Amino acid sequence: MADPFPKDPAGSTVALVLAGGRGSRLDPLTAARSKPAVPFAGQYRLIDVVLSNLAHSGLKDVWIAEQYRPFTLNQHLAGGRPWDLDGTRHGLRILPPAEGREEEGFSAGNGHALAQQVPILRSFGAERVVVLSADHLYQLDLRPVLAAHADSGAELTMVTTVTDEDPSRFGVVQADEDGAVTAYDYKPEAPEGRLVATEVFVFDVAALHEVVAELVAREKAAGEHADGEEDEDGDPVASSLGDYGETIIPAFVGRGRVREHRLEGYWRDIGTLDAFYRAHMELLDGAGLDLAAPGWPLLTNPPAAPPARVWPHAEVSNALLSPGCVVKGTVEDSVLGPGVVVERGAHVRRSVLFGECIVPRGARLDAVIADVGAHIPAEAVGRSRPGPGNLTVLTPATRDPDSEDETTGGAAAKDG
Repeated sequence: MADPFPKDPAGSTVALVLAGGRGSRLDPLTAARSKPAVPFAGQYRLIDVVLSNLAHSGLKDVWIAEQYRPFTLNQHLAGGRPWDLDGTRHGLRILPPAEGREEEGFSAGNGHALAQQVPILRSFGAERVVVLSADHLYQLDLRPVLAAHADSGAELTMVTTVTDEDPSRFGVVQADEDGAVTAYDYKPEAPEGRLVATEVFVFDVAALHEVVAELVAREKAAGEHADGEEDEDGDPVASSLGDYGETIIPAFVGRGRVREHRLEGYWRDIGTLDAFYRAHMELLDGAGLDLAAPGWPLLTNPPAAPPARVWPHAEVSNALLSPGCVVKGTVEDSVLGPGVVVERGAHVRRSVLFGECIVPRGARLDAVIADVGAHIPAEAVGRSRPGPGNLTVLTPATRDPDSEDETTGGAAAKDG
């Protein structure tokens, strides 16, 4: 059978963005869209961060593995054009779930999703694959990472950082003075140190193929009955490789050829509502992601909307206003997405409004996250001291859960 992916010398490095997760910790913001498609900083989407890093790093083969509710995400991606990734031979490629071979179909975790792409990576001729998630904020030039990976002879290079958050939420890394990784503990109850993996990994594809094959063979052997039949699920890949932090990464560390590459500067995991809100407040404080970093701006598929308008009687302080916004009332320490209207007599404080909603006269929002199209009541909503788990989230209550439409009306409020 002819190889469906002829080898191309220019495709020796592929970037694989794992963008198929449900994102349940960001619910209800992920009820009708995938996590990478969640709006961020007004006119952007979460996936813009990783795609901008890849585009600025000069990586031209970018593959996006999708699964959960991809419609809105694909609309935004526009074939890769906003990041100059709309090439004919190289560029952005969408990897939807598929049926036909046992390694295909819907994945049972990011480890399984990674394993599903190994045959295609090998057929494509990729020697290295950069595996990334789409729910982290950072700015990173991957060229030095790839150069260090090649020079060290490592099978896996993981980008690490020293976190100011609870390290037990992440993969905790131990490394010697030369950067060799000696231990990796995934979400340990008692973490040793604050050095964590940022979920940016550079794998040698040949080694990845070996490790996945070994793990699958081991699980298959353990699942076979005495008569040689397989376990009930019949899919050793899905049953053994759920999360790569629990299976694939530890297996690489056990082989003894893993290096770390330290990321200095801002890094934030925004996989929870509290972290998502905090990242926006850091943006406003000047301590978060630099959206207009010289030579490294955040790129996006911008909305087709006129410039934001602030009326003479409006009061605006320390705010990000997206195209299409109209402000007649008071906005402070807030982020307004495309098409948000703040009427005269309305007050928005320390809030994040995604877009296409009206804040009417009499509304007072404090520490609120409002989804696209949310109905804002003409009353006080939110709490003046929002501590962890105490945010107010407004969503369009009448949205059809099976619909991909982000602009339907209705309202619902819940504490995150």
